Amino acid sequence: MLTDAQIIAFLATSDAKRAKAFYRDVLKLKFQSEDDFALVFDVAGGVMLRIVRVAEPTIAPYTVLGWQVDDIAAEMRALHRRGVRFQKYKGMSQDKSGVWTSPGGAKIAWFKDPDGNTLSLTQFE
Repeated sequence: MLTDAQIIAFLATSDAKRAKAFYRDVLKLKFQSEDDFALVFDVAGGVMLRIVRVAEPTIAPYTVLGWQVDDIAAEMRALHRRGVRFQKYKGMSQDKSGVWTSPGGAKIAWFKDPDGNTLSLTQFE
């Protein structure tokens, strides 16, 4: 049954070398393998992320991958030191670092990978 099956996450890249450097060296994900079709990372203790090689990725206008974190400010500082820039969106009441607090109290910050995929950090209260 799918309820017991392991999840595999997918993203697309037009530049595997650049994506590999970002996900391995900037986000510090565990690189597992690479072939003619995809880069493979271990995202969160066993969840596979396959970054598929494509000529031109179609970038979704919404978040495609995110991480639940215990301390969003600390994670943002660490990522900022490695060159990540957090997004600010018009019409959203984000703080000066780019964190939006949802009506339920969750704190969320967004950033992009080199292909323009929107990624996020979320700290639930």
